[in-house]
Amino acid sequence: MSSVPPLVGVLGGGRMGAGIAHAFLLAGATVVIVERNDDDAAAAQVRVLDALAKSEQRGTLSEPAATIEQRLTVSSSYADFAPCQLVIEAVPEHFALKTKALADVEAQLGPEAWLASNTSSLSVTDLAQGLERPERFCGLHFFNPVPASALVELVLAPGTSAELAATAQGWIQALGKTAVVVKDAPGFASSRLGVAIALEAIRMVEEGVATAADIDAAMELGYKHPVGPLRTTDIVGLDVRLGIAEYLATTLGERFSPPQLLRDMVARGELGRKSGKGFYDWPVS
Repeated sequence: MSSVPPLVGVLGGGRMGAGIAHAFLLAGATVVIVERNDDDAAAAQVRVLDALAKSEQRGTLSEPAATIEQRLTVSSSYADFAPCQLVIEAVPEHFALKTKALADVEAQLGPEAWLASNTSSLSVTDLAQGLERPERFCGLHFFNPVPASALVELVLAPGTSAELAATAQGWIQALGKTAVVVKDAPGFASSRLGVAIALEAIRMVEEGVATAADIDAAMELGYKHPVGPLRTTDIVGLDVRLGIAEYLATTLGERFSPPQLLRDMVARGELGRKSGKGFYDWPVS
């Protein structure tokens, strides 16, 4: 029977990191979240506890939230990762930041521990170059919001061991999600396709072809997408979309060049749901 590791670490307790921690807690793991300082660690704890409370209200927990909470630790020290069997890095999508974070985490881990990145587009092969044990490293691309998403993209670099490839699929199954296995390539499968659609939708808004709401409705009603590409961009974050598009443009060509409208909106701080405004207006909690 598939199961998650008993002790899982998550580096970064933002929306994605908190969601990943929530998923592993529900699957029975003890989870350690490490953030860059005590204030951010406290904020990460609030995010996870709020998510657990909402899950309890929906009646989706197999045990009381108070019991699950006892398996959560938040910290600002990398040393607290030392006993973990698996650590997932979930820091912002910047190559230099991720490579340093991964190397710092690996330095704390035992030789039998596994390491993964939640990168949505960066080369897993390149991220592994700074590691001592690249065969024990893979990409685990979770989707936002993690609790509601049924998918995890498992990204395998040429150096990823066959043991990790098989083991990671078991973790994903134990989380109640489906693994899509892809070889390491720019944007993998999901980001590459999702960004291509989103960029074209943004160009259509830029050119005045239709409103954001009508473009989304066309994809939702005509192609059965559960959420349109522009609302999805707001949920993901326009800054995140821009960063991925810029990376894909450098690796796959000009067809991924970001529209000027996307650049302008990010420059104005219109980042989508997290800022309260993007292609739609969002309540700010």
